[in-house]
Amino acid sequence: MSKKQTSIEPASTSNGLSLWMKLIVTSFLVLVALAWWVIADYQNNLPTDAVAKYVGRKKCVECHQQQHDEFHNSHHDLAMDVANAETVRGDFNNASLEHYGVTSTMFVKNDKYYVNTEGPDGEMADFQIKYVFGYEPLQQYLVEFDRTADHKEDEIARLQVLRVSWDTEKQQWFYLNPPDVDEKLAPDDALHWTGIAQRWNNMCADCHSTNLQKRFNDKTGEYHTTYSEIDVSCEACHGPGSLHLDIVANKTFFWDQNHYKGLAQLKSDDSNLAQVQSCAPCHSRRRIVHPEYHAGDNFHNHFSNEVLRPETYHADGQIMDEVYVYGSFIQSKMYHKGIKCTDCHNPHTAKIKFEDNKLCTSCHAHNPGKYDLPGHHQHKVGSTGASCVECHMPEATYMKVDPRRDHSLRVPRPDLSVKINTPNSCTRCHLDRAKISDQRKQELKLEQYNDWLRAADEGHEDIKSALAEIDKWAAESVEKWFPDDKHLPPHFAEALSASWNAETHGQSEIIELLKRRDTVGIAKASALLWIDGHHSAESKEALIKALDDFDPQVRIAALQSMQGFQDRGADPYRTIRLRATPLLNDNVRSVRTAAAQVCAQIPRENLSIKQARALDKCIEELKLGVLVNNDRAAAHLTLGTVYERLGNFQRADESYRTAIRVEPGATGPRANLATLLENRIQGAGQAMQQMRDPAELANLQEQLGTWSEEIKILRAEELVHFERDAGYAPENASVQYRYGLALYRNGEMDKATEYIRLAHELEPQTIVFMMALSRLLQTQGKLNEALVVAKKLVEADDQYQDLIEELELQLSNQSEANDDN
Repeated sequence: MSKKQTSIEPASTSNGLSLWMKLIVTSFLVLVALAWWVIADYQNNLPTDAVAKYVGRKKCVECHQQQHDEFHNSHHDLAMDVANAETVRGDFNNASLEHYGVTSTMFVKNDKYYVNTEGPDGEMADFQIKYVFGYEPLQQYLVEFDRTADHKEDEIARLQVLRVSWDTEKQQWFYLNPPDVDEKLAPDDALHWTGIAQRWNNMCADCHSTNLQKRFNDKTGEYHTTYSEIDVSCEACHGPGSLHLDIVANKTFFWDQNHYKGLAQLKSDDSNLAQVQSCAPCHSRRRIVHPEYHAGDNFHNHFSNEVLRPETYHADGQIMDEVYVYGSFIQSKMYHKGIKCTDCHNPHTAKIKFEDNKLCTSCHAHNPGKYDLPGHHQHKVGSTGASCVECHMPEATYMKVDPRRDHSLRVPRPDLSVKINTPNSCTRCHLDRAKISDQRKQELKLEQYNDWLRAADEGHEDIKSALAEIDKWAAESVEKWFPDDKHLPPHFAEALSASWNAETHGQSEIIELLKRRDTVGIAKASALLWIDGHHSAESKEALIKALDDFDPQVRIAALQSMQGFQDRGADPYRTIRLRATPLLNDNVRSVRTAAAQVCAQIPRENLSIKQARALDKCIEELKLGVLVNNDRAAAHLTLGTVYERLGNFQRADESYRTAIRVEPGATGPRANLATLLENRIQGAGQAMQQMRDPAELANLQEQLGTWSEEIKILRAEELVHFERDAGYAPENASVQYRYGLALYRNGEMDKATEYIRLAHELEPQTIVFMMALSRLLQTQGKLNEALVVAKKLVEADDQYQDLIEELELQLSNQSEANDDN
């Protein structure tokens, strides 16, 4: 037995070693094969510099049929289309609509759709409808102008959007007035349907079509606009798809090492930034900083978001004008907790996931029913007041028929309404408590809460009183329901309100606001625009500190507030040179271009070689972004101002003239060009003293004479524009001030004083207005009035004490002269 056992042992050991060897060899071969596979896989990676191109939705459908089925007939899918029997929703059976004395008639001729209405010359004419715009709750109609034989089939010339629109719910035509304009528009008005404010190419196109290329020639005035798809298609949100197709076609085991899936990565669990920023370009009020945005790019490298302004938002950040969601959403706690658009919206249908409170309680499910019971909302279950969105996302209607919800998802604050007249969702729902007659409501056109707020702001005391009474009742009710004041934390609204209303404590409140760590970025940025760096050392320090903020909006706003800032003393550009020039190398393009506009004022000799090169590079970035809108005067006006600061007067001259050419009715470029020519004449006067060549001197004198005559023409033409704007915006202090300056330059002193005084009355604490009014009164010999204004000026900023001393000396001399007489 023992012998058999000992004879078996060697055989068992040999078999075990053989098995291990096989496993080792097999594992080695597997590893070799896997390594070869990985190497082969890696070799199939696309080059790092491969550029994605648009391929169209048909390619997407081949693999993503379900997503396409959801997308089909969504509002994105129906954003724009060619006008035909399938796409036109309006009544074109010789239907008519009368508006401000014009009767527009919609009809069909030879299977094409037409409108007979007032044209750009003021005469009635037939215009063919080429495209439809939108699907519901309204549909608009587009007419093409200026098409020539040079236009290719896939190019679109100038498109104008009719104000005669179709209400898809009421099935009727209506006239879409511009906001706050309730009168007939002149045919040459920018707001007329044939004017630049109703031009598809520069106002609507890039958010209603995919891969839009405007292609405006600012020399010929022609558009050759193209797109890859007429509506908001797959690649508008996911990015151009060619790389994705190439990666999939390679059939590799791993996604591409250089481009991953070749599309924008919108599903990250770590951050909501990529997804929110992919929606933001079209769902925000912004300006373009750089062209060629693709989904997945950093929003702030291509756009600069509009912050909270008194023309567009209420002081607490609630929406007033149409601001397209992003600016309100980034105020919200939801956004800062990582909530994404697709948490509430289906990304392909674009519809919300639930129509009732499930939209909120699917996430807010603490102690089932905690938020969806009367103990929280204090209203009858199932009533309007029990709806989450009615309290936390109040609705306002724009374009007459299009309701939009505020996405700041805020706690109602009627206590703020009592303090600073901001709106609140309680008062919005309980306007029936107002003791205002139906006749009065009709007289003031009070159709929605925003109309009541407008009427109160316009000075209708009965409306203001009625709202104040409801606000007080609402605030008392909330305090009774929720006696714990946790729902009433300090709010940025009070600081913004103080600044917007030019209250004396505005600057100090803004500075305190900036110190609070819980202040959201957009509120900080909004506050910074109201800081005057010259006001105090603390104001200056607040601006400087904001330049280091992590939020690019805040850095941009700080830079904008430093425009024109100069230190007192021998080195006026020291602060900007030391603090602003480093931002020429910021990692965010919108910050760099903002820094370029500030740093352009620094004399070249005051910059190091490194700083000068960085500035030049950023100026080129700025130019590229600004000229995306080369069909607007403002773009060329901006460049002209920058060139002037850089001392490049010839380029500034060209920019101002281009601004006048592309938008003849724009205010600004003529005044800037006239001032530029005046400065060039002054500079040339010094050069003339050193000239020895008679012919050269004669040529220069002739040029100066030409410029002098041109200045007179420019000033006269611009005065007309300033007068027009002052009439359009009687409550806008800056507009009244600019008109007053224009009148001053035209020698109309009494009228100039009237409008500069009006600007001062509208904004009593604005330094520039006080200084201008005091100096103008001084020029007219109204020394006592000038002294009163100067004393107010010194109360706001003591650096102007010299003006008081100067005026007191003049009054003393005047008194002595009178005594002598």
